[in-house]
Amino acid sequence: MRLPHLLLAATLVPVASAQNIRTTGKINETYAQLCASCHGKNLEGGQAPSMLDDVWTAGGDDESLFKSIRNGFPEKGMPPWGAMVPEKEIRAMVIYIHEQRALHKRTQAAAAKPPESFTAKSKLHGFRVATWIDGTIEPYGLAFLSADRAIVTEKRGYAYLVEKGKLAPRPILGLPVVDTTAQAGLYDVVPHPDFAKNGWIYFAFADLQRNEKGEAVSMTRLIRGKLSKDGALVDQETIYQAPSELYIKAGGVHFGGRIAFDGKGYLYLAIGERGQRDHAQELGRPNGKIHRLHDDGRVPADNPFAKDNKALATVWSYGHRNPQGLAIHPVTGQIFDAEHGPRGGDELNLVEKGKNYGWPVITYGMEYDGKATTDQTHKAGMEQPLTYWVPSIAPCGMSFYTGDKFPQWKNHLFLSSLAAQQLVRLELQGGKVVDQEVIFRDIGRIRHVTSGPDGALYVLLPTRIAKVTPAE
Repeated sequence: MRLPHLLLAATLVPVASAQNIRTTGKINETYAQLCASCHGKNLEGGQAPSMLDDVWTAGGDDESLFKSIRNGFPEKGMPPWGAMVPEKEIRAMVIYIHEQRALHKRTQAAAAKPPESFTAKSKLHGFRVATWIDGTIEPYGLAFLSADRAIVTEKRGYAYLVEKGKLAPRPILGLPVVDTTAQAGLYDVVPHPDFAKNGWIYFAFADLQRNEKGEAVSMTRLIRGKLSKDGALVDQETIYQAPSELYIKAGGVHFGGRIAFDGKGYLYLAIGERGQRDHAQELGRPNGKIHRLHDDGRVPADNPFAKDNKALATVWSYGHRNPQGLAIHPVTGQIFDAEHGPRGGDELNLVEKGKNYGWPVITYGMEYDGKATTDQTHKAGMEQPLTYWVPSIAPCGMSFYTGDKFPQWKNHLFLSSLAAQQLVRLELQGGKVVDQEVIFRDIGRIRHVTSGPDGALYVLLPTRIAKVTPAE
């Protein structure tokens, strides 16, 4: 019988001497100190089994790994590390093991140049991926205005018309000044649900201002405007802008910037916590929140904190870290967001009125420097994600498929991924994830995916937009 994974040899680390262990808190150093002598420097195995294969006699899921590390196997020589190592560090060790396994699998794969076009088969459909338009630079959002006309935004602050599959040679004129430093930029673009009649187009971006000290500050802002005949954005109106005193130093991280309409006259705007993690729990600050508005910027009277003098009336939900995906189910009207965790712990959430999604109090991730963030993954009054990813996949834009070309994908959620370079399909029933599949991977960092009016899926890659159609 094969010995369980996570088994340390008694001759190297006797249970009694484990009492003298002192960890630094950095998980790679903890692994080297406690585990590498038996499981190998890179989890490849030695006196104890490798953790790079998929053979787990004690279980390889998060809970099983956590219990194995905490409780040990004293009868076989592995100390119960829970007596010496804090639980939050044990949870960080679980993340580290998953990360190293994922890294091993990626390095084992053949390093080939990503194909520009290819045909493949998923669980439910065969499909073909090919370039739709080329020459974009970090495209962020894509909005179809009609069957043959669209707008694409670029993080660097430009937006372009796409007509009959061709990118306009010049950007749309008249856009506001955009903070484009670090993770700041021009984000989502979404037409009004009644665009054909009213012509309104909505843009989210990092709004660059100067504070009273003359310092550059920014915050995610939402505007709308109309396209003139000469391709300029005119009749601009601010739909959401935080109070100027709540702006944060320009640049930085976690701006959010996704927009969604719910079909009932309301729109939602996601704003990340801007690296100020405690702000996510403060209802009087805009960052770390999903905001709900009327299409003209008025605040709905039934917003959960509309009558709270200490809260911003626009807040719909809070405790969000970096929500870069926002989508509304075309049948149920349920709101979903995808957000980056820290190192591990990326989340898909069902976003509901007035609820707290926990950041930074609870998380399934750890700090980027390898130290544990918290030992709490659950807490009363805070919501659990529908699913989470460890290691991080860096989820970004997402949308529900509403076309007819892929009938078995109808109303399934498609999610883009930056770090893992994946397009992920999720089937949701009753607000729960019942199936999850990677459709394809390794053709570049994917910033967004959206369902087009022609029934195809459109995928935003670093320098082009690809189109997914049925395989012939």
